[in-house]
Amino acid sequence: MTQRLNIALVVALLLSSFWLIGSSHESRRLFVALDRARAQASELQIEFERLQVDKRAQATPLRVEKLARDKLKMFDNSPARTHYVALSESGQVLSSSPAKVQEVAP
Repeated sequence: MTQRLNIALVVALLLSSFWLIGSSHESRRLFVALDRARAQASELQIEFERLQVDKRAQATPLRVEKLARDKLKMFDNSPARTHYVALSESGQVLSSSPAKVQEVAP
């Protein structure tokens, strides 16, 4: 009777030892995966901040104005370039003439 109890206890001890070794290994594996994920999150945060700085640098008013002039051939509005359009009641253009600018002496 005691011999059977001893065998049962040894089997239980071996099974719990194997379970402990397996769970310890799984814990280490998960810790390494967590550490890698944290490192990747840190790298992504740094990249995000760098992209935010680049975005702010690309959207400065002077750069946008330069791109508008160079690539889109846009220009500032001035009275010398203003055109007035007269429309008929049906919506057709009657005339389009540049504005006449009168210089005022200071």
